[in-house]
Amino acid sequence: MKKSIKTYLKHPTNDNSNRSANPPVIRASTILFNTMQELYGHEKKIKRNQKITHYSYGRYGSSTTIELENMLKELEGAFHVFLTGTGFGGISLALMSICRPGDEILVSDNVYGPTKEISEKLLKEFKINAIFYNPESFYDLKSKISKKTKMILVENPGSNTFEFQDLSKIVKLAKRKKIYTFLDNTWGTPLYLKPLKIGFDMSFSSATKYYSGHSDAMGGSLAVNKKVFKSIMFFYKLSGYRMSADEAYLIIRGLRTLDTRLKQHFENTLKIINFLKKQKKIIEILYPYKPSSRNYKLWKKYYSGATGLLSIVIKSKKKSSVIRFVNSLELFGIGYSWGGFESLAILQDLKKQTEYTKGRHFFRFKKDEHIVRLHIGLEDPKDLIFDLKRSLKYIK
Repeated sequence: MKKSIKTYLKHPTNDNSNRSANPPVIRASTILFNTMQELYGHEKKIKRNQKITHYSYGRYGSSTTIELENMLKELEGAFHVFLTGTGFGGISLALMSICRPGDEILVSDNVYGPTKEISEKLLKEFKINAIFYNPESFYDLKSKISKKTKMILVENPGSNTFEFQDLSKIVKLAKRKKIYTFLDNTWGTPLYLKPLKIGFDMSFSSATKYYSGHSDAMGGSLAVNKKVFKSIMFFYKLSGYRMSADEAYLIIRGLRTLDTRLKQHFENTLKIINFLKKQKKIIEILYPYKPSSRNYKLWKKYYSGATGLLSIVIKSKKKSSVIRFVNSLELFGIGYSWGGFESLAILQDLKKQTEYTKGRHFFRFKKDEHIVRLHIGLEDPKDLIFDLKRSLKYIK
């Protein structure tokens, strides 16, 4: 009988040789073989993506990372999964593996800051042109495709502003034009959306976020189809973009409870939203909670669930009062990242060039509208609501 994903995350393999509930942490650089023939044969297995229990050299990873790869392959429905030392490493791996001088890539304007930075700055030095399109206009995306377009890079929903795009329309267009497609699926995770099954060539998730779930590990996951496997394996092998065994162990630990945690994040988030939507100082909630909204319809079309990250739009002539609101929160930590057990809040100034917000080409918010991103954690939602209510009074 085929296991459900929920069961599989708890019992991913039938290997009980070490008799521990979790796989051991195997740190290795040199891997030993009995004969030269065995070593050569193993190299061929790796190139063909055949089932293996260990790599031929530590630059690929270890048996601990293979355990995580196999779990994520099942979760994603992927031909292969590449693991990187950080989330951004996975995005960089995809770009550097596929793009070459003279190519153009189309990038959703609402992507994660460092994704925008590598697209605008580093790729430019390699004579690769990044063109940003309006995530709320499929026509804008379509009109910017040229004979040089090599890849379409989508983040869904978008960082901080949470625009949802019509994913199957993008895939259909890309296939017709023979363009590679990449989707940053960190918000939804493959538990709620499987990009490769829609037709994307690459599905990325920052393992630092919900996969880990404990705010103590970093990593990236790039799931791919057969079409792009060889190109990415070539660069992956040479670059050494691999995850350590220790990080892989921590992320495996987190994956065991991914379904349970995401369910609680979502339930808490809906309770928080029911409070926030009644607050006059908050003019918009950027989250697919309202059935009448376009974003809700596109979320419902593709996703089987939602997670705990959202933004609120606060109208105020005094930015300092919005900062005071964030500073006065006691249960919401101030810091980058998200996806852990804890609640977080951060003011996002998307109009300025900063390390994590690289400025937007398409931006619909006004000067006196401020975006505060919230991650709703696993605390008691009653306590979180009390904290928000107490702090909202500082907004002028």
